[in-house]
Amino acid sequence: MTHEIGSSARPDLPLAVVVGAGGLGMAMARRLGLDYRVLLADRDEAHLVRQIEALRRDGYGATGVVCDVTRAADIAALAAQAAAEGPVLALANVVGLSPSMGGFRAIMAVNLCGAAAIAQAFLSIMAPGGAGLFISSSAAHMGPVPDALWPLLEQPQAEDMLDRLEETLGEAATPAQGYALSKAGLNRLCQRQAAAWGARALRILSLSPGLIATPMGAKEFQRSPAKHKLLQAIPLAREGTMLEIANIAAFLLSPQASFISGTDILADGGMVAALRS
Repeated sequence: MTHEIGSSARPDLPLAVVVGAGGLGMAMARRLGLDYRVLLADRDEAHLVRQIEALRRDGYGATGVVCDVTRAADIAALAAQAAAEGPVLALANVVGLSPSMGGFRAIMAVNLCGAAAIAQAFLSIMAPGGAGLFISSSAAHMGPVPDALWPLLEQPQAEDMLDRLEETLGEAATPAQGYALSKAGLNRLCQRQAAAWGARALRILSLSPGLIATPMGAKEFQRSPAKHKLLQAIPLAREGTMLEIANIAAFLLSPQASFISGTDILADGGMVAALRS
């Protein structure tokens, strides 16, 4: 590729795909953009265009694809674009809905079913040595999942999974429950996919942040008084920052973490440990 004067494009760098252009997604894109070209995906086209323009103004090599992770055609288009721009060595699936952002079904569809579809689509196109990181939550560690729910959560791409899950839960199918279950299911997804990804010389893992200072997190504090009690339980006595999580993600996606796969990394300032003890 001929160099274009005034362009920060680096076609010699491998590609990192970041799904979700919110606060944490953009922190990930900027951190990964130090070592990769970035392909950014988001369902809001106008927002995506603004974020791509901001990255390019700051000197990053970035492109974008509109993608709603609940739409199979969008995921196929994202995977095709990534394959065309590759080699793809890093995938960061950051998109997710918090309890106040949707109902039970919407949260499950984005956080778990969408993530499973992304994992399936990228398994066949990533270059050997690559890694997929799926952003989960400390909510997945806050309580045990009833044994009767695991057979459903372990089939996130089954057409009737959400119907069966709602039927099993009944009135307990609340947004808060959907959030915790979707993240627990996401962690299990990465564990169960480790063998398939390893067979292609790839790694897959999840990262569970605790309370992180993001725009979405700030809204949750306004809508959920219980989060203030969780904040008081953090031994480090503060929220984490988006940059701290992005730094962890960059390490986990790098060759320095080349023997870490099929597991979840909990980054919560010690909150879960403190609550359990």
